[in-house]
Amino acid sequence: MQTLAKLAAGLKNIPAGAAWYLADIAEAKGKQDLYAHQSPQKLKVLLEHALVESAVSSNRIEGVEIDKKRVGTIIFGKPLLQDRNEEEIQGYRDALQWIHADSEKIHFSEATIKKLHKMSRGEIWDSGKYKEKDSDIIERLPGGDTRVRFKTVSAGNTPQAMKELVSLYNELIKTNAIHPLIAMAACNLDFLCIHPFRDGNGRVSRLLLLLQLYHAGYNVGRYISLERLIEEHKERYYETLEMSSQRWHEGKHDPWSYINFLLYMFKMSYGEFIDRVEKIETTKGAKTELVIEQIRKMNGDFTLSQLQSRCLNVSRDMVRKALKDLQKQGKVISEGRGLAARWRRKGNAPL
Repeated sequence: MQTLAKLAAGLKNIPAGAAWYLADIAEAKGKQDLYAHQSPQKLKVLLEHALVESAVSSNRIEGVEIDKKRVGTIIFGKPLLQDRNEEEIQGYRDALQWIHADSEKIHFSEATIKKLHKMSRGEIWDSGKYKEKDSDIIERLPGGDTRVRFKTVSAGNTPQAMKELVSLYNELIKTNAIHPLIAMAACNLDFLCIHPFRDGNGRVSRLLLLLQLYHAGYNVGRYISLERLIEEHKERYYETLEMSSQRWHEGKHDPWSYINFLLYMFKMSYGEFIDRVEKIETTKGAKTELVIEQIRKMNGDFTLSQLQSRCLNVSRDMVRKALKDLQKQGKVISEGRGLAARWRRKGNAPL
């Protein structure tokens, strides 16, 4: 709550790096909305792929791994689980599916945070419960020694800290006081500094990011695994987290290293999303399907130009050819000639 409190007191300037990331993400979000409107059926394969990567990567960051041959069975099936690691990965999958299916109904609250912890941790004695003993973040050094990387909020003060965290975040979002991506990154930093659970804090923090992205209209986490990107940049993740947590307890920390890291992850996820979708749309058959899908969505008649505007990465010639083919099949009819011609489906002819 220290970072959120700092932002709530007044954010005078956004660092240039953060502003650039926000601009790039805003542009990419426009494409995300268009793709989701155009061909949602083509994004199903990305959703399934992201589900696997997220469940595996988020746990692997915390040292929880399973046999690669079992991954598909654990994620998509209902197998007899062989060990604790499989239980945690399947639990994380359940949490992901809950967020994907019901994000609009899930409030950012302490109850939600505890439920996500319980789901991702499985049947263990303190799942869904705040820590009962103080627990610092310990780093194990190569030689076998350890050091305290960060002293977290005490167990006794954790309930109040979490109450403040939830309240401050919701107030910032409600009043639109700062950009939602900055608010959620700040909230993520505060959550990790509070470290409310004995174990599983990192995994819950990433589930919360997914939920918060949904709430703000950034649905890229549905198709690209943010957890996998963080795992691929794990060293930088821990480095920026340590940098931004210094003097956090006094409210004199600089949160921008970590905030910028997460903004960069969001930008990367969008870049990967656009690249993958465009590859899906490269084949002639896929593009024809896209044109047909948009015709189905048209209300009344339309022009060639209106149809093409809905078909990203499809040339006018290909849109025209698709219309001509459908016309020959008796599925669409045209009135007029050239670009001014008005097209419409023929009766209830199936496309």
